[in-house]
Amino acid sequence: MSDRRLHPLRALKRPGKRPRHPEAGEPSADSSAAYEEQPYTAGTSMMAAAIYHDGERTSTHDSLADTYRELHRAPDGMAWIGLYRPTEAQLHSLAEEFDLHQLAVEDALKGHQRPKLERYGDTLFAVLRAARYLDESEEVDFAELHVFVGPDFVITVRHGAAPNLAAVRRRMEDSPDLLKRGPEAVLYAILDTVVDGYVPVVGGVETDIDEIETEVFTGDPAVSRRIYELSREVVEFQRATRPLMRMLDGLTAGFEKYGIDEELRRYLRDVADHVTHVTERVDSFRQALQDILAVNATLVNQQQNAEMKALTEASVAQNEEIKKISSWAAILFAPTLVGTIYGMNFDNMPELKWTGGYPFAIALMVLVCLWLYVIFKRRDWL
Repeated sequence: MSDRRLHPLRALKRPGKRPRHPEAGEPSADSSAAYEEQPYTAGTSMMAAAIYHDGERTSTHDSLADTYRELHRAPDGMAWIGLYRPTEAQLHSLAEEFDLHQLAVEDALKGHQRPKLERYGDTLFAVLRAARYLDESEEVDFAELHVFVGPDFVITVRHGAAPNLAAVRRRMEDSPDLLKRGPEAVLYAILDTVVDGYVPVVGGVETDIDEIETEVFTGDPAVSRRIYELSREVVEFQRATRPLMRMLDGLTAGFEKYGIDEELRRYLRDVADHVTHVTERVDSFRQALQDILAVNATLVNQQQNAEMKALTEASVAQNEEIKKISSWAAILFAPTLVGTIYGMNFDNMPELKWTGGYPFAIALMVLVCLWLYVIFKRRDWL
């Protein structure tokens, strides 16, 4: 992705200006700690709202009621309201003021939605999945973003750290010619930011895959688990990126009907190009991981076969030793048996009074031992 051309929305940004009103919960230029480092507390809700007229911010508000009143005083103005983990009361207030559809409000309140784009009358409702790569844990963190776009308002509802909407607001305020094009321009800027956020994620996942390829051939036993976990992240990544093409196609289809500005059309087509590139990369990652998993399975099988072969050879060698030991034990047992019998010293044992009794016992021992030796030798036990 390093050869990626400069995005038109980025080209309109003038560097060096400090943010005038960061999105609630996002890091400002002079903040001492990034927002992503702050813990997410259940029930925590943050809000930032501003009114814009002809591309310029005219007022900033900390409450929805003040935002409504100011918007009513400026019929040509646009309200941009940013919410993080909103309460049910906040969303219902917005729904009543801006006539938001109840189904869209329920989706924004509950979260856990797949990326989609729906139109309810004059209001567009978009669900996006932003992503960021965590270097320390080498994991991909996904966050959900809901965007309501109406004739004179933009409402963003975040359920995670990404994306950095403060940067989007700064970029748009630094480009009044773009911001005055209306709520659609804000939507396209948000789309561009979400897609741009995929770039470092793609780079991080690509690095992880390279590391996994090295680990596979070093025989690291933990690599199988890492392949599985990374495969799940890639699948989640696909779920976040693939629906974007359908969403952008839906926006493109409404260009003429809703009179979308030609400049915004070019921006949207550029975003679509980047989405296509990211989607293709993510698809290639999944195929690469499948190939790596197959290679790893082959290597594991080969290692297991080698271990089984070594165990088998050791078992065979052990059996050979056992046969030799058993053979010599049997040979040595024969004279012991004869000597034991004649060592009983019974009175009615005629061999004890023979003159040749002793040579007979010795000869019997030797013959039995030779006989056993010949038998074991023929059977390759010795």
